[in-house]
Amino acid sequence: MNTLSNVETRRGETNPPSISPAADAFPEATSSKTGVSVRYALDPEKSWFVFRASYGREDKAADFLVNDGTYTYIAKKYVERYVRGKRKKYLQTLIPNILFAYTTEDKAKEYVSNTPELSYLTYYYNHFKVDGNHRNPPLTVPCEEMDSFIKATSTHNKHLLFVDPAQCHYKSGETVKVTDGPFKGVEGKVARVSGQQRVVITLAQIGLISTAYIPTAFLQKTGLIEG
Repeated sequence: MNTLSNVETRRGETNPPSISPAADAFPEATSSKTGVSVRYALDPEKSWFVFRASYGREDKAADFLVNDGTYTYIAKKYVERYVRGKRKKYLQTLIPNILFAYTTEDKAKEYVSNTPELSYLTYYYNHFKVDGNHRNPPLTVPCEEMDSFIKATSTHNKHLLFVDPAQCHYKSGETVKVTDGPFKGVEGKVARVSGQQRVVITLAQIGLISTAYIPTAFLQKTGLIEG
């Protein structure tokens, strides 16, 4: 299924698309069923909402949202499998059951509460906040975090990992920016993960995403992470 950077025409790229605040910096989100596409456009009324789609139906949900005019993103990576003795590459969801949608609060609520076709779709809640009704509100991800996340995962690199904090052995509290290679522009913290030096990105309350191996020569220090 093709949403945002996972469109068929972009598969196999060496470098990820450039991600910046410019409205035309993101690739199109495209429905695999109808070919409908939606371009990213910054809007002060919209936020990056996080949704859960039960039983691996995130692609199905993304198709529906794109056809409805909503910009979506599903992080994926390539995996290799042997089929009848031949090795083939497939795109596999990096964070199971999760999709991101850049939309308004009212539209997000409509999808979850008033769209029968999306009965399997729910919010991913923010468990560190409480609203006026003493409930956890839907989680939204800051644009700057999504920018780095998309830069890293739109490579579809097979070595991308969705990791647990215990798997990350940080070298310091400094943030870095990758200056060259397929992960150019990605910002995060340097850590050893699976025995290799990588850059780890924090995505709100969802978790940590690790790049593939990054040489020290490709790292530029950008500052210190507080706390």
